[in-house]
Amino acid sequence: MAKVTPKILDEKLAELQEDGIPEDLIEKIKTKVKNEILEEEQLEYLLNKVYINFNNAIVETSEPVGTVAAQSIGEPGTQMTLRTFHYAGVEEFSVTQGLPRLIEIVDARRFPSTPMMTVFLEKPYNESEKNAIKVHNRIEQIRIEQITHDVDLDFVNWNIIINVIPEICESKGIDIELIPEILKRYKKKGTIKREGNSIIIDPGIEDLQSLQKLREKILKKVVKGIRGVKRGLLTPSDDNKEWLIKTEGTNLQSVVQIDGVDTTRSVSNHIHEIEKLYGIEAARNMIIKESQKVLEQQGLDVDLRHLLILSDLMCVGGVIQSIGRHGISGSKSSVFARAAFEVTVNQLLDAGLYGEEEKLLGIPENVIIGQVSPIGTGRVSIMFDLDANLEILKSKK
Repeated sequence: MAKVTPKILDEKLAELQEDGIPEDLIEKIKTKVKNEILEEEQLEYLLNKVYINFNNAIVETSEPVGTVAAQSIGEPGTQMTLRTFHYAGVEEFSVTQGLPRLIEIVDARRFPSTPMMTVFLEKPYNESEKNAIKVHNRIEQIRIEQITHDVDLDFVNWNIIINVIPEICESKGIDIELIPEILKRYKKKGTIKREGNSIIIDPGIEDLQSLQKLREKILKKVVKGIRGVKRGLLTPSDDNKEWLIKTEGTNLQSVVQIDGVDTTRSVSNHIHEIEKLYGIEAARNMIIKESQKVLEQQGLDVDLRHLLILSDLMCVGGVIQSIGRHGISGSKSSVFARAAFEVTVNQLLDAGLYGEEEKLLGIPENVIIGQVSPIGTGRVSIMFDLDANLEILKSKK
């Protein structure tokens, strides 16, 4: 038998594409097959199998794909864990996984419970830990309380004395001389001066309570880094080819402006932030990826097409809608469909008050009144010509 050459492979794949197999599947087959030593007969057998399996996987006309998708995502959801996991070796760096995260995604929560970013770096910053730390220091938010061992109140002169730790300042790349400049907004009157490793603030207040409140405010003041990024963790990528930064807290808009950050690959798990920054298509992509990640971490296998339906439905209106009475279910035109979901009495009362019309076009409303639902064979109508039928019967006699 003749061996398969690249030319034969291209010809056969072109035939397969003409038969209606999508381009991305053709590319996948090409990548997998090009390094294998196959005979023509084996290739023919493989492509026939692909064609048969593809056609068997196509959805039938009038199949209730939404219901199937809901079941296919909902059933594995019952197998999920409810725990929140911690990253190995890093204290309190937890990430919501499993069912709570999936609920967060489909509810389109405005703020995720554990916002995180994965920040990829450009060359040469991603090549060594030493280079990556330079970008890390620009991103990680450093407050006054992190660089001092204590902040004293001097009740004789009514001063606040900040004792800075020079070693920490040096490792985080903070210049102690610039700290008085940052703290100037608290100086309504009075002075700020530096003595060695101490910064003395004279706020011109002679009241104990006000002085303590000011001390608390100063402790929380951000000296360096990006607001919202509580902590950054330098880590090698899964394939150990580069260094990247995982952060607790998210502020992608500011991070992508930092020199050395690879803006094309850096992502956040905050879907609304992605939508605001990159638009609805990117948010839709993120919903698919995040849902897939949750299911894969739990070892569950859900067909991608179910997640595509979910994400398309959530993003079809140009903004992210939640799956629920405040989002998609609540915005349906059918009164019965809304009433079947939640707050039945209110929905029916409102519909009565505003004189809404029920056209019985969907599935739940037809189930409620006991009609045949317009799915599967229930969608087919048969017209019957009695006169023509009588003619046929007469001719048969």
